[in-house]
Amino acid sequence: MQRSALTLRSCIIRPLLTPPPLGLHHSQPPPPTPMEQEQRITRVLFCGPHFPASHEYTTQYLQPHSFIKVDVLPLEHVPQAIPNYHVCIVKSMKLDSHIISRAARMQLIMQYGVGIEGVDVQAATNHGIKVARIPSHATGNSASCAEMAIYLILALLRKQNELQISIQQRKLGEPITETLLGKTIFILGFGNIGMDLAHRLRPFGVKVIATKRSWTSYTQHTSKLSTSNVDDLVDERGNHEDMYEFARKADIVVCCLHLNSETVGPLWLYPVLH
Repeated sequence: MQRSALTLRSCIIRPLLTPPPLGLHHSQPPPPTPMEQEQRITRVLFCGPHFPASHEYTTQYLQPHSFIKVDVLPLEHVPQAIPNYHVCIVKSMKLDSHIISRAARMQLIMQYGVGIEGVDVQAATNHGIKVARIPSHATGNSASCAEMAIYLILALLRKQNELQISIQQRKLGEPITETLLGKTIFILGFGNIGMDLAHRLRPFGVKVIATKRSWTSYTQHTSKLSTSNVDDLVDERGNHEDMYEFARKADIVVCCLHLNSETVGPLWLYPVLH
């Protein structure tokens, strides 16, 4: 393997170091014009100043690469400026069909986050633009969401707002709060966030029930989870058609679904909560 690598290296490098035969001269190409230099640059657009670490780290990482230019623009400037960019990072706005239709040079739209609700995917597809997102299990986002869900559950059961008022009024023993021990938690949508939530709920002594479209396909395509792991994390499994029954059994419902055309709006969720 080492000899092959050295041989390949020699074949590539030696011709570059060997002078040309007498009488032959390599002509130097003319330097590129400013317009040609501009055309060779890949321009990356971050939409809005929010989550500053995203564009700060990206800019720092790409500093050695002069052919990539990163810009951060205010949200209101994005529709007018987007025709100049090849890559767009969507953060706190909706990239709708009107804006996408102006992105004549765009090759990739990246949603900064786990979902793609900030991008009109069909419009991007129609214009030949690829759409990507950041998977939650690779960034710590699913763990962060799971821990926030537990914080909100505890705040609800412990009546955090009422307790603050009682402390300010110097009232002791009010209000009477509840413990998480023995509660039934319904995880609606058992993806990466639901899985991390179930992991973290186990030490609290709760019963975890969960629904997912297809448990079989999930365990086949997910390296983090096997059938035995599911049995350890979830006391009762069901499909999405079981969500109304599961909701009636639960003390707390945690919705971990992607926001899309099937899940948007309160109407589908109303029977679950009533």
